[in-house]
Amino acid sequence: MNNQALKELLYKMADDQLILGHRNSEWTGMGPLLEEDIAFSSMAQDKIGQSLALYTLLQELGERDPDAVAFTRNTNQFHNCQLVELPNQEYDFSLIRHFLFDTAEALRFEMLSESSYEPLAQLARKIRGELRYHTLHANTWIKQLGTATPESIERLQKSLEYALPFALGIFEPSPFENELISTNIFLGEENLKERWMKKVESVISQTNLTLPDWNLVKPELGGRLGTHTAHLQPLLDEMSEVFKIDPTAEW
Repeated sequence: MNNQALKELLYKMADDQLILGHRNSEWTGMGPLLEEDIAFSSMAQDKIGQSLALYTLLQELGERDPDAVAFTRNTNQFHNCQLVELPNQEYDFSLIRHFLFDTAEALRFEMLSESSYEPLAQLARKIRGELRYHTLHANTWIKQLGTATPESIERLQKSLEYALPFALGIFEPSPFENELISTNIFLGEENLKERWMKKVESVISQTNLTLPDWNLVKPELGGRLGTHTAHLQPLLDEMSEVFKIDPTAEW
């Protein structure tokens, strides 16, 4: 087993969950409906818990403890895709991001439940159950608002077109892609992307939204290699504020 390949996979998954968990938590007290306020807060809590579980696997592989990993790294040491670090904007964007990202995550953890690395496979089997709720929530609202009023459809359409290039960045290939595939740790980002496209197409086909030609969407890449937007550093500063004041605090 290539430990470096495995660590890179775990880092990008954990960083995605941590960053989007904090973005989703920003809807607490701000949701358009009370039930949505609660839903996004609950999903944020799930994601941060999932990131902790993944960082714990990394610690077992010799990396630093989860708090140090989450709160003391520099921006260029984070492996999250750029999609998750973007500001929440209006609810339509957060909903589209939720749909695109969690569709991918549900499929990723479903695939990882068969991973040859048993600790990851066991964790994936647990997390995929949580993600069923996330995808159910996303699909319900995309279908409802994507067929509701001209305004809701137009808002979702604009957010979909804006988010898609960043969403394709989820599948930025690992430098260790061949090792992950050959050792059956993970079937690979290209395999995941193909499954994701089919799921996205299936849900969008049940709405009045339109997907652009995939071949014309240029992916926003770099996040997996430490290249991020200007939005990540302020978020990391906010996330680590309490830890820097009191490193013994628990999260």
